[in-house]
Amino acid sequence: MTTTPKTIQIFLPGGDPRGIRIAEVTTRIVQVFEVPRSLLPEFLKMPESEQVALYFLFGESEDGTDHKVYIGQTGDLRTRLVEHNKKKDFWERALVLVSKTNSLTQTHALFLEWHCLQATRKAGRYADENSNGGSKPHTPAPLEADCLEVFETGRTLLATLGYSVFDPVGKTDHAMDKDDLFFCTGSGVNGRGIYTQEGFTVLKGSVGRKENVPSIKGTCDERLRIRLLESGVMHVEGDKVVFQKDHLFRSPSGAGVALMGRSANGWDEWKTKDGRTLDAVKRQAAPK
Repeated sequence: MTTTPKTIQIFLPGGDPRGIRIAEVTTRIVQVFEVPRSLLPEFLKMPESEQVALYFLFGESEDGTDHKVYIGQTGDLRTRLVEHNKKKDFWERALVLVSKTNSLTQTHALFLEWHCLQATRKAGRYADENSNGGSKPHTPAPLEADCLEVFETGRTLLATLGYSVFDPVGKTDHAMDKDDLFFCTGSGVNGRGIYTQEGFTVLKGSVGRKENVPSIKGTCDERLRIRLLESGVMHVEGDKVVFQKDHLFRSPSGAGVALMGRSANGWDEWKTKDGRTLDAVKRQAAPK
């Protein structure tokens, strides 16, 4: 994703920041509508709900650890969203991508649906609720170029609204260049991770303890580890658990709990190769 400066406008048609929000890059024709499920009837009264559209249905668990998305496209948005409201339980918000000039065609939408689903699965941040990935529709080269430009704009707008569905959570060359790799070791634990603006990512292949200490039995810490095992993020191998993919935690402490099976202050548990704590590197070293 390009990182050139952009001006993004977010309009609140109802005046409520928790309600419907409309985001756009001021120099582009793409708009993304964020619609809480409870306000779907209000969105369906808007003229944009009559357009050809690409849409995303987002949902997550109560504690925000499990993220789900359904990606679709349609030339009959009102009918499709009403059907999803009746038949799909998991989602809480719909994000709808349309053209301000009403210039998206069904071919645009079909390609974007396919491309977005591939990008979502590659990123691995959200579990998709689509039954299959479909096949790439025939798209002439000029039209495909248009679609990819729409995709990049949509990607930026979705991330701005809080849905980084296309962005991997794992390590980056930029992070490694800055020596931002941290380790959590000891008592059968050998974890690797990076601290980012979103939280703390434990990297694929990190090894933790299988057993929980008695003090976390029945607590949110134990439930966190159970969910990670049930979702396949962690896999039991003998008396260990191994991370099957990069996984983002909201805090370093949550990442430490997942590996160690006990309460943890992640700011002290995660350390650089030379033994400096995450706290010393990221908090104490910050300008006063």
